[in-house]
Amino acid sequence: MEPVRADVVVVGAGFAGLSAAVRLADRGRRVVVVEEAPRLGGRATAFVDRDTGDRVDNGQHVLFGCYRETYAFLGRLGTSHLAPLQSSLSVTMANGSGRRATMKSPAWRPPWQLIGGVLSWRAVPLADRLTAMRLAPLLRRVRRDGAAAVAARVPATETVSSWLAAHGQSPRLCDWLWFPLAVAALNQDPSTAAAAPFVRVLGELFGPRPEDAAIGLASVPLDELYAEPARRFIEARGGTVLTKAAASVSLDDDGRVSHVDAGSARIDARAVVVAVPWHAFDRLWARGVPAVMAETASRAAAMTSSPIVTVNLWFDGPVMRESFVGLVGGPMHWVFDKSAIFGAAAGHLSIVSSGAGAIARLENAELTDLARHQVTEALPEAHSRRLVRSLVVREHRATFSLAPGAPARPTTRTPLARVVLAGDWTDTGLPATIEGAVLSGHRAAEAILALGA
Repeated sequence: MEPVRADVVVVGAGFAGLSAAVRLADRGRRVVVVEEAPRLGGRATAFVDRDTGDRVDNGQHVLFGCYRETYAFLGRLGTSHLAPLQSSLSVTMANGSGRRATMKSPAWRPPWQLIGGVLSWRAVPLADRLTAMRLAPLLRRVRRDGAAAVAARVPATETVSSWLAAHGQSPRLCDWLWFPLAVAALNQDPSTAAAAPFVRVLGELFGPRPEDAAIGLASVPLDELYAEPARRFIEARGGTVLTKAAASVSLDDDGRVSHVDAGSARIDARAVVVAVPWHAFDRLWARGVPAVMAETASRAAAMTSSPIVTVNLWFDGPVMRESFVGLVGGPMHWVFDKSAIFGAAAGHLSIVSSGAGAIARLENAELTDLARHQVTEALPEAHSRRLVRSLVVREHRATFSLAPGAPARPTTRTPLARVVLAGDWTDTGLPATIEGAVLSGHRAAEAILALGA
């Protein structure tokens, strides 16, 4: 078979790899994307449930208005309208006693719209809500210095829980607001997750634009939001996207990229973007990890993972008034009504447990019972409904751990000429979010372009 020629090979077709590939293709580079899985999207994709025919995301993902890189990526693909933002932040939380309260931000200037939303929220007593005002000095520093700079000053040993306590946040406000936000953003228990990425998230949410804190939900399955549009974008500009092809990178004796084997194809390329997860990094090299990359490989191997469990439930009728509700005080954290998000063609709820290490290895029936029990407690409408189907999706390595003392995250540039890294696990300053992945992809593309590849 004749070798395929490319300017750049991108290994990995999740948000990081595809955002890098799209930017490179947009700048006139001939790109070949190589993906080991049979479908694009990595940890953010979708599949068809064979019993119901519903399209099911392999995990629910939420966007925010402060996801500037993500919305720029979707805008280039022409799909940003498929993840519309709220006009202003609105979040409903419910606990096991059926208490439900919605926080809505008033039309005030940032950051006061969020402060006003918290102060008017009746989920917790006023005295607890007022403790949010103790974050005012932090917000002033963010406005002056930027979220990244403020987060960088947080001691590396501090956890989210200890940081919130040190800033005077009441336990009840933490239970109803800060802990759910932290678990969703960091995919880890606040008592073990490092505070610095959480402070970065807070700083971005309290950004200068009113829409920074607004939530966006994809109105189509994730592969239709970005993965397949990215494939079309790349192919329309002369690139190629390969699936079911494990990549193997070969270097010459000078440490430069020689070629990439992808299944039965050989790709001659001048540069490579490595956009695989941390746990796949050491399997990428034809002759073993290069000596100059040994430290990166060692750090990647030392990273521990944090799982996400999603239980999809089909009831015989509607059980929610909102498109999503936060669940307080249980192992499941959020419930999303996919029929409200996707339209009538979808008939299921997605119930998500982030940082799910304590339950990820339970049997499917046990997880279904946990999710159904918590939904029924929080949403009284579910009491009268019959469960007709359940489907459990586990992502055991959904994200990397952000616990204090975790290995340092690698930078985009590597010691190898014309090899750069992308992925949410690289040193973006953000937790393992879609925004972090896309930011890393854009940085990788710019680094390749700067090299003249």
